[in-house]
Amino acid sequence: MVSLESRGIRLRIMTYGAIIASLDVPDGAGNFGDVVLGFDNLESYVRESAPYFGAVIGRYANRIAGGEFELNGVRHQVTRNAGTSCLHGGANGFDKAVWKIESSEENSVRLIHDSPDGDEGFPGALRARVTYTLVDNRLTVDYEAMTTVPTVVNLTQHSYWNLAGAGRGDVLSHGLMVAASHYLPMNDTLIVTGEIRPVQETPFDFRAPTRIGDRIDLSDDQLHIGQGYDHNLVLDRADHDLIRAALLQDTASGRILEVFTTEPGVQLYTGNYLDGSIIGKNGAAYGRHAGLCLETQHFPNSPNMPYFPSTVLSPDETFRSRTVFAFSAI
Repeated sequence: MVSLESRGIRLRIMTYGAIIASLDVPDGAGNFGDVVLGFDNLESYVRESAPYFGAVIGRYANRIAGGEFELNGVRHQVTRNAGTSCLHGGANGFDKAVWKIESSEENSVRLIHDSPDGDEGFPGALRARVTYTLVDNRLTVDYEAMTTVPTVVNLTQHSYWNLAGAGRGDVLSHGLMVAASHYLPMNDTLIVTGEIRPVQETPFDFRAPTRIGDRIDLSDDQLHIGQGYDHNLVLDRADHDLIRAALLQDTASGRILEVFTTEPGVQLYTGNYLDGSIIGKNGAAYGRHAGLCLETQHFPNSPNMPYFPSTVLSPDETFRSRTVFAFSAI
């Protein structure tokens, strides 16, 4: 376990899964609280790995339809661990790897993971790095990856946020803004259809701050398929620069989270499958909507959608991505 601290904000990182195990930030009154869901011990993370609490996801975040894709004329079959699809890199993705600490400084830690050629069926030996840097009120997550042969890569951070504090009720009263004019609808197997649909006049319009609970139970076919929000929102961007993608606010505590990213999309997942059976930190039972994820990433099933932003990485390239989580309170 590695701890970083800045202005009283304290971050704890595990080498298992490169997991954000805890993140204590102040509320409007200056009281600190842990705002990410998780467990009190390593054994629970290993045993209860399905929710991906706090983990770095790879090689490929989100779903690949049929667990297969074609690259340079070669068909690749990867692990099908979610029905007929590959989810979050397969049965033993990066969330279950023991990462190595490559370097550690006062305000940052860099972890490295070497994924062998053929790991979960993915081509190429891939070296992945993630660097967590905590300065002032900003947690910066930098990703880097290099491969020996062409492959596909999509990395993200899978923390479940509850700005009221982990285990302190649900997030339905949280206000959310996402800079996205479009989203990706899914079919009934949770695979994106390929359509890029406008959010206007749908429950997926978060261009103005909106309470999560205001529309989550509306009669909408997409909300029914996802059992809530579990959709990729297409960020409004003109280039690959860092932009503010989202703002999350809990009025009761006054805590605010701003998310900046270089990625083209963000997966909004509202903890729809949490059902109270998972006992998290301090003995809290995590019920439905106990936390939400804002997974900055490339689009789901991009290897099979040539008009989506490419996730192909070649040996002569280095994959780089940055996401910043900025905290404040009122």
